[in-house]
Amino acid sequence: MKKKGNTVSLLIENEIHKRLESLSDWIYSKKQISKEFKFADFKGALAFVNKVGNAAEGMDHHPDILMHSWNKVKISISTHSEGGVTNKDFQLAEKIESLN
Repeated sequence: MKKKGNTVSLLIENEIHKRLESLSDWIYSKKQISKEFKFADFKGALAFVNKVGNAAEGMDHHPDILMHSWNKVKISISTHSEGGVTNKDFQLAEKIESLN
């Protein structure tokens, strides 16, 4: 981890890949972790987006959310203020996994 005073610490690439092993279908690319979720219909995708939004708001950590193709949701997470991936991103990804 790169230390930055009292702020959140960036994870190095090896740590990120190791942590991804415990998350099904999440990938690391362009300084973020992401996953695409597929649902039976638009309503299911929209309900999931709302659950993710509530969880993210509760953590005060907000992912990028893209709804597309009527039943797919792509979630991309990074700590924008740090310019990469931190433990907080993995905490949110684990929370999102529990919602699906």
